Amino acid sequence: MHAKTFHFLSLGVALGIALFMPILAFGENPEKVVRIGYQKSGAFLLVKNEGSLEKRLGPLGWRVEWKEFPSGPPLLEALNAGSLDVGHSGDAPLIFAQSAGIAFEYIGATSPAPESAGIVLPKGSTIQTVAELRGKRVAFAKGSSSHFLLARALGEAGLTFNDIKPVYLQPSDARAAVQSGSVDAWAIWDPFYAAAEVDGEARVLRSGQGLSAHRELYFARRDFLTAHPDIVAPLLAALRETGERALKDPAATAKFLASKLGINEAVMLKSELRKPRYEAEPMGEASIADQQQVADTFFQLGLVPTRAKYNSRCALTSYGLKGGGRCFSGETIEKSFPWYLF
Repeated sequence: MHAKTFHFLSLGVALGIALFMPILAFGENPEKVVRIGYQKSGAFLLVKNEGSLEKRLGPLGWRVEWKEFPSGPPLLEALNAGSLDVGHSGDAPLIFAQSAGIAFEYIGATSPAPESAGIVLPKGSTIQTVAELRGKRVAFAKGSSSHFLLARALGEAGLTFNDIKPVYLQPSDARAAVQSGSVDAWAIWDPFYAAAEVDGEARVLRSGQGLSAHRELYFARRDFLTAHPDIVAPLLAALRETGERALKDPAATAKFLASKLGINEAVMLKSELRKPRYEAEPMGEASIADQQQVADTFFQLGLVPTRAKYNSRCALTSYGLKGGGRCFSGETIEKSFPWYLF
């Protein structure tokens, strides 16, 4: 009896396997999901609104999930926790992410937009040069792109942070400080930079021209990119396609973004007219050099414990870093498949 029972059970298992195997062999592949973190001020918001990425990835079996974040640091934290696959950020947060050991890889960068950031003064200020900031209270967000811009501006004027009184404030608080006169200057980026100009509450002391490239960078979690290197090309293509339309009609783009950000349309238009940050391209010599400069500056300031070094093949050599972002050059994306062999 026991032998017969075992025989029938074995037969049942065999039949189950036989019936199930055709489903695996001939059925549809499981749906692949890419989780993208975006910010309201970035190009990904436009891509999400148009659905251009879904059009490219859908036929390849991908579904796109969008998750909104207020800034780069929390987005990178989510990436590190494994709840995101792809994201974007300004230059500075990525240096701190590398130092913290977050395993990501750069997959692209926008064109530089140095005029999209600068140092402004309260209305009525008599300061005319950066050198006159000696002993003054200067507001900026610590560890942000404005921190880097200010470091470069001070260096150009022969000053260091020891020569000023740093005031670490996020944009909304810094703007209030400028309006009240409790700070003497503010290093900031668009659209807050444009708002300070348009509203007439501040004047520009120094733009970012010649100081900071102020690029937007795109990246992916390392293990995700290793498993799915083929996602980079359609991702960058969608960003470029949407970006080209945004640049052709800055007024329409400004109107849409103003509605999402809840700010003055005139402010957003000023920001858009000087913002060529939609042209997503693979990492190249210029974008690598720009990111290296940010890494070197923060290391010299003692804000990160180790110096990240990008070599000529766009691979990050980690000197004491637990993680670090390896990036792909244009040649790698265009010619050297699969990328994970790079």
